[in-house]
Amino acid sequence: MRTGLYPFLTFANISFFCGFIFIPTLFGFAEKTSNNPHNFFGIIPAPAEIKIDGGKSQIETITISHSDELSAFASQLIKETEGFLYKKSVSSNTDILIDTLLGNEEYILNIEATSIIIKGGSKTAVQYAITSLVQMVRHNGFPLPLVSIQDYPCFVYRGKHLDVCRHFFSIEEVKKYLDFMAYYKFNHFHWHLTEDQGWRIEIKKYPKLQDVAAYRNETLIGHYNDTPHKFDGKRYGGYYTQKEIKDLVSFAEGRHIHVIPEIEMPGHALAALAAYPELGCSGGPYKVATKWGVFEEVFCPTENTFAFLYDVLDEVISLFPYKYIHIGGDECPKSSWQKKQCLPKNH
Repeated sequence: MRTGLYPFLTFANISFFCGFIFIPTLFGFAEKTSNNPHNFFGIIPAPAEIKIDGGKSQIETITISHSDELSAFASQLIKETEGFLYKKSVSSNTDILIDTLLGNEEYILNIEATSIIIKGGSKTAVQYAITSLVQMVRHNGFPLPLVSIQDYPCFVYRGKHLDVCRHFFSIEEVKKYLDFMAYYKFNHFHWHLTEDQGWRIEIKKYPKLQDVAAYRNETLIGHYNDTPHKFDGKRYGGYYTQKEIKDLVSFAEGRHIHVIPEIEMPGHALAALAAYPELGCSGGPYKVATKWGVFEEVFCPTENTFAFLYDVLDEVISLFPYKYIHIGGDECPKSSWQKKQCLPKNH
């Protein structure tokens, strides 16, 4: 049984790449342009255009030697796929070229009788081309078909979300998640790092976020609507150090994936309030949430709160080089603000 990056699909893996939606086992394929629209040779998402010659290549082993054009993920894929050789300085049957006339994520993959030619608009596009080639080998084996493939995304943002607050995932598990994202050509990772049920990112200026906010006393068992509520009685939690986060961001960059952290405010703040009750309107006491839902305890709009949030965001921004962060803004009951007379009663 193949290990490593062998492809797997779940109903969550709905890919948007070339002007169609691919949902495994549900709807099959929605064709775009191809002279054989139902034969995508195992490439997921299906390419924008495939021209099929009808013959078979004579290639039995694919040699890749253009190390400067390969991302960490592409190199890893090659090493884990039978039929590929990765050598830094040998003549190769695969030519890799950066063609700036192509779009940033656009590539052309030509499989000919004795050679393979890859043209990509960037190193990102080269990764996508290599990934498609690997998928073809894993799906069809050798000999490969003689085809010309041109592929490009219709959506700039192709993202997946991971909530590590209600259910914590180790750094290694998150990296595996990123590998699956890269395999299906997703390019944005939305990392949900703070919630009522746990605070998962180290903030050096506020150590109680690690000591207190990162752990809850127990967790709800069963469905939220079950009555009465039952709990497991087990302390649960964890957080990522800033060193781990930098490593994860670097890992994502090696897969051409942008990481967007989510730092919830002003609602979904119960874990932070448990650590620093002065940030709430009532002054507490608060505890990290042990069940799901929306809670009335939110950040109180005071100068002290704003100073805390600015400090937190300063550290977050230093860890994530991408141009966006998510600061929530949803599901914020205003009842505690009204009691504190931060808002008029009819607001």
